[in-house]
Amino acid sequence: MRIDCKEAWDALSAYLDGEIDPVLRAEIERHVQFCEVCSAVLDSTRNILYLTADDRVFELPGGFRERLHAHIDEMLQQDSP
Repeated sequence: MRIDCKEAWDALSAYLDGEIDPVLRAEIERHVQFCEVCSAVLDSTRNILYLTADDRVFELPGGFRERLHAHIDEMLQQDSP
């Protein structure tokens, strides 16, 4: 059984939760050894899970909120007809 990127991505959540068939787990692990894109997606998703589970609070630099909202507003105006 060989899996492709779509199959690996579809099973990613169950893989990270440890709720996956051992055969499929082995195939995903084999796939990410050779697929740089899927390996990056797996690492990024794992990092997001670690960060969201982290209770630490990070203070944003002064004015960040205002700059972010201004940038979002600018992007939305560019996309609107």
